[in-house]
Amino acid sequence: MVDEQQRIAAEIVPGGKPGPGIIAEAISLLENDPARKLHGTDALQRWMQETSDRAVAELAETQFDIPAEIRTLECMIAPTQEGGIYYTGPADDFSRPGRMWWSVPEGVTEFDTWRELTTVFHEGVPGHHLQIGQAVVNRGLLNEWRRQLAGTSGHAEGWALYAERLMEQLGYLDDPADRLGMLDGQRMRAARVVLDIGVHLGKQRPDGGGVWDGDYALEFMRDNVNMNDSFVRFEVNRYLGWAGQAPSYKIGQRIWEQLRDEAAQRAASLGETFDVRDFHRSALALGGVRLDTLERALRGEFDGR
Repeated sequence: MVDEQQRIAAEIVPGGKPGPGIIAEAISLLENDPARKLHGTDALQRWMQETSDRAVAELAETQFDIPAEIRTLECMIAPTQEGGIYYTGPADDFSRPGRMWWSVPEGVTEFDTWRELTTVFHEGVPGHHLQIGQAVVNRGLLNEWRRQLAGTSGHAEGWALYAERLMEQLGYLDDPADRLGMLDGQRMRAARVVLDIGVHLGKQRPDGGGVWDGDYALEFMRDNVNMNDSFVRFEVNRYLGWAGQAPSYKIGQRIWEQLRDEAAQRAASLGETFDVRDFHRSALALGGVRLDTLERALRGEFDGR
């Protein structure tokens, strides 16, 4: 992941070459680019909404079946100041739409679009909003449990990470700066897996300085994430108190990617053309399920029990 970041950073820095220091150099250039800055939460909210609306409209035309009921996604600044970014699903009758919330820490007034573009895709479309909203729409096939209640972290968060990489593959992150921002988020989530295992299993620190503790966890994340320190602290505190959730994201992402690749290979072996839109339609039609159920269903092994 670091190697990939270095290669992309070298595309941003004039005359740059992959190697130590190139990522920090690229980030310094981007952070001083006024064209990539948002000032204030009002500007952040407008940019989130415009970016989300454009993604919904374009992806509905080319990549996904997006029902009319979920083509509205509201982007909101949360009333709290904790540092998290999250999604809440629509009401059962769609009287309240799905919403993307940004909890901005006190004192944070500037935001970088290159960092956060992938976040909008993660929380919105094709991420959480598409997956969760699609299940709510599917009243004719799914019971209330599968539509509203049965979400698991591996299934939902795995899909959202899958959606981030998918948007890169679809050309929405062709700007090297936007790809660097996506990779920074992916690296953070990989680092959280290491942190989770280290802290909660009492492992030895990779620097040889003893057993993992909260202070080292914060130092480790700061070394691996290029984000505002308020957000880094929020993430560390979150995972110090939520054992096992960080690995579930990455396990889920891996399973979603494996299932898509297996479906493409099966189609090729039969001499058929693989249609990723059909794959996504079948996968999202299942609603909230466990990862093992998802695997059986998409591999054609589900026996109905």
